[in-house]
Amino acid sequence: VLDDKTPVNDCHGLARSADGHIILLTNHVANNVIIYDGRGKLANKWTGPKFPGAHGLSLVRTPKSESLFITDLNLHTVTKLSLSGKQLGEWRLPAGTGKYAKESDYRPSWTLHRADGEFYVLDGYGRDYIAHYGADGKFRRIFGGAEGGITHWGPHAGMIDLRRPAAPSLLIAMSDQQYLLSLGLDGQKLAHVDLPGGNPRQIRQHGKNFFVAHLADNWPKDRASRGFLSVLDENLRVVANIAGTAPVYDDTGKLQPMRHQED
Repeated sequence: VLDDKTPVNDCHGLARSADGHIILLTNHVANNVIIYDGRGKLANKWTGPKFPGAHGLSLVRTPKSESLFITDLNLHTVTKLSLSGKQLGEWRLPAGTGKYAKESDYRPSWTLHRADGEFYVLDGYGRDYIAHYGADGKFRRIFGGAEGGITHWGPHAGMIDLRRPAAPSLLIAMSDQQYLLSLGLDGQKLAHVDLPGGNPRQIRQHGKNFFVAHLADNWPKDRASRGFLSVLDENLRVVANIAGTAPVYDDTGKLQPMRHQED
């Protein structure tokens, strides 16, 4: 239960720790991270280093520990922290790549993490590049961006796709571009899944189904428009829209525009 002493402003991220606690990320610097127990009771809150532009939250679990990766649009950083708020690492723009003229060009939106500890940073609000880091935190490569065929306001968030365990890939929600993008771990384009009428901001898998959260159905033309949640099958075909119109595919297999729909 929220109260006046625990203000929430723009809750962009949610995660669940191994002990069942729910972790919220907000960009309110009085309490960037709010933690509730399984019954919804406030268990902890902290700011530690202040994150005025807090946006992406990834909980990374290893056999020995759990940690949080937070992206900040205003600070142009990716920060690794313990669940109690202790800073464990920080990454700024990938310097020396020739992709950025100044730090303010870099506005990371989310991080995607592999089981082996390697991770990818999506620069969804900056120059639309994807930076790859090793398990040791060292920069390995960068791809995407305009020259990689990624249009601005594209790679917002996503996940590591393990449908083919021997060949994992990146599955990225391309927000204003209204599609999902599948990339190999080296940046090679594998597939493009149109989601017309939506604005996919995140994708998560549960069982064989994928769930895509849409910010709105006519964004950014209509910033008051409301979103919906798409349910996709294991082949990334939309089978239902929660709070949205039913998916319709034409005779060629093309998905028709979707939109928010009141009950």
